[in-house]
Amino acid sequence: MTRTPAVEINGLNVSFGGTDKRFTAVRDASLRVEEGKTFGLIGPSGCGKTTVLRALAGLNTRWHGSMRLFGEPVQPGQKLSGNIRSRVQMVFQDPYASLHPRHKIGRSLGEPLAIHGASDIDGEVIAALAQVGLTPDMAGRYPHQLSGGQRQRVAIARALIPRPDLLLLDEPTSALDVSVQAGILNLLSDLKQQRGMTFVLVSHDPGVVGHMCDEAAVMAAGEVVARLDRDGIDARYAAGT
Repeated sequence: MTRTPAVEINGLNVSFGGTDKRFTAVRDASLRVEEGKTFGLIGPSGCGKTTVLRALAGLNTRWHGSMRLFGEPVQPGQKLSGNIRSRVQMVFQDPYASLHPRHKIGRSLGEPLAIHGASDIDGEVIAALAQVGLTPDMAGRYPHQLSGGQRQRVAIARALIPRPDLLLLDEPTSALDVSVQAGILNLLSDLKQQRGMTFVLVSHDPGVVGHMCDEAAVMAAGEVVARLDRDGIDARYAAGT
């Protein structure tokens, strides 16, 4: 029996600007991501990777084509809603920019819990911090009081609170020192295994792709120019290309 893919995109086009100065960021992209896999979107800066991710997250609704998430159709011009909204979460490239600078970490993590009617918000915040390797006292700190690696762990914790099935990762380690990148990647791998999530990972780093991904699509100038399975990923990055 064929399983319903976590992500199915056909003929995705995303443009910006008006008719006089229209720029097509993604052109006729098609992707299929199976449940439980880590799928990489790779290529140079400006090739359209993050634009695809933002369309999947419902952050950019000005697209054309066909998109299904876990078999449910997503309509252009509409944000994600209903059940699919909590099933899809995103971790951004810059953790500092994604956290409110004047809110303590406990508040940032507690807000989605309050929206979902959690009865023990403080306890769940502590549990969420523990899951990403942070201590309870972090809840009382502001983002500027944390290191870059700690902030990214908080961003991951916040994305995990709705218990998503699909986690979208936009260059999750590029803003971090090399010394802490491995810890974040290992954390993500462990969480994926524990929860059985599907990842779509944007990266231009061959090491990250080689470490994390089961399959990948190579993008250039807004188009998908190659698709790689695990053997293809190994061959491509072993060759240093």
